[in-house]
Formats: sequence, structure tokens, C-alpha cells
Amino acid sequence: MSPHPATPHVLVLGGTTEARRLAAGLTARGGVRVTTSLAGRVTRPGTLEGEVRTGGFGGAQGLAEWLRAEQVDAVVDATHPFAAGITANAARAATATGLPLLVLRRPGWRPASGDRWHPVPSLGAAADALPALGRRVFLTTGRLGLSAFAHLSDLHFVVRSVEPPEPPMPPGLEVLLARGPFTVAGELRLLRGHRIDVLVTKDSGGEATAAKLTAARELGLPVVVVQRPALPEGVTALPDEAAVLARLETLQRLGLNRS
Repeated sequence: MSPHPATPHVLVLGGTTEARRLAAGLTARGGVRVTTSLAGRVTRPGTLEGEVRTGGFGGAQGLAEWLRAEQVDAVVDATHPFAAGITANAARAATATGLPLLVLRRPGWRPASGDRWHPVPSLGAAADALPALGRRVFLTTGRLGLSAFAHLSDLHFVVRSVEPPEPPMPPGLEVLLARGPFTVAGELRLLRGHRIDVLVTKDSGGEATAAKLTAARELGLPVVVVQRPALPEGVTALPDEAAVLARLETLQRLGLNRS
């Protein structure tokens, strides 16, 4: 049971820069309890304002039970655009509890003049496209999901992620542990130094990792872009923290717009 039953309570499903900024913005307003939930996949998530919980809820039903027990008034899904399972569970739990669900999603990237993008619907489709595009691959899809490329033994992969990747992985593999933001100059050095001839990325959006797209454009490299999963039916996304805060202010149950 919530220790502050009279205080409006917002659950932020986090793990992104936007979630961190949103928690800070809500906490700074005062008069609202903010809990950020992290999946626990990153060992050093950084400092977060408000309360923090780590680990899963046990699916949609477990999340719904937690929302009731903690007297949550609104849920904000500010997870990664590719965290489709979490978003689906949040939508089902919000429906079960009658709570408002706001989804914060940074806008996706858009191709510019000179880009050689190859949109694909999944990591598996990205793997299928690679042999025809190049032999030395810069893979920036994160540490999870490398199994989709594990069978490509004739290709050489340079994988960049914040945490060490998990097997199964391709046999020809170099791992670069790094966290954005990255610069165009740095990405150009990386692509040239590793003699990369094709880039693979998810359409994560945002500025922190967009420099690789500019660098690939300048070098004329093909880019395999894994498209985002669709949001659950009836769910729409808000593009930034300001839009989420403005929407939260319209919810009378939170009282965030009171003077």
C-alpha cells in the first residue's frame, strides 16, 4: 500500500533519457509521488529523481496488481521504442485498472538526401539483407538480439552496445562498449578505421546516436534500418516530456495544474 495515499502517484516505465528528464520534471513540481520502474538490464542506469524500482512486474496482471496496491493515478510508458512487450503489458494493465496511459516516444529518424536506407521490419529481415550489401557490418541494434545474425559466419561484425552482448552471437565479432551521445567526426573515424561497408540500426530516434546516420551518408554507405513495432491498438504516442507534462496537467485526479 502506498505510504502517501493522498499524494498523486505517477508510475514512469523508464530506461530512456526522456524518462529520466520526465521524472526530474515531475519531481521538481512537488506534490506528486514519482516512481520510475527499470527492467534491470543495465547495470549503471544513472541517477533518477523520485523513487526507483527495478525488475519486472510479472506481466500485465502483475503490473495491474502493483498499480492498485501502490494507488497509482497515471502511467507513463517512456521505455525504448522497441520495448514492445512492456508497452503491450502497460496498455492491458491500464485498461484493467481504468488508469490513463501516456506513451512517450521520441520521433523516429527520417531519411535525408543522399541516404541509402533499406527499411526492414525485423532483426531477422536485417540479417537476410546483409549478404547483398556488404561484408563488414557495423551493428548498433543493442546487446540483445544478436542471435538473429549468429548464422552469418562469412561476415565480420563490429557491435557497439552499452553493456556486453549476450550469446548466441556471430563468430566474426568485435565488441565496442560505449554510450552516446556520439559525434559525426567520431563516427566517421570508426567507420573508416574498421573499414565498415554497411550499417545496421534500429529506428530508435533521438540525437544521441543519430551521428552514425550522417557519417554513413557522407561515406555513401548503405544503412539497414529496423522499423519500430506498432503501438497497441488505441494507443497514441506523445513526442517529448513537455507534451507528457501538459497532458498530465489535464488529469484532474493528479491535481498537477492546481495553483
